[in-house]
Amino acid sequence: MSERRKGVRLNLDTSVVIQRIDENDDEEINIEIIDVSKSGVGFSCNKALQIGAVYESFLRIWTKELIHAFLEITRIEKKEDTFEYGAFFVGMPEMDAARIDNYGIIEKASREMDENA
Repeated sequence: MSERRKGVRLNLDTSVVIQRIDENDDEEINIEIIDVSKSGVGFSCNKALQIGAVYESFLRIWTKELIHAFLEITRIEKKEDTFEYGAFFVGMPEMDAARIDNYGIIEKASREMDENA
């Protein structure tokens, strides 16, 4: 699979509850974050979601702050007992995208220092 994400992918140890907004659905879905970049997020969950659907989320980042984000599902891959998804952030404020991007720069520099030590 070719890399389509423009930002650096970061591992983020968190789970998120998302809720579909375009069907007035009150069901909340727990997702497990796989990776995140300033343009989108990879995650897994046990529920089948639809490509093109938009979900509201509150993403807890490494600083323990919550980022309110809307996710549009762009990729689905069925695994053994779960689904893995790719989603773009929709309408994320530039300040929040910059916070994710800045962390990526710091994490990348830290990895390079560890490799060169």
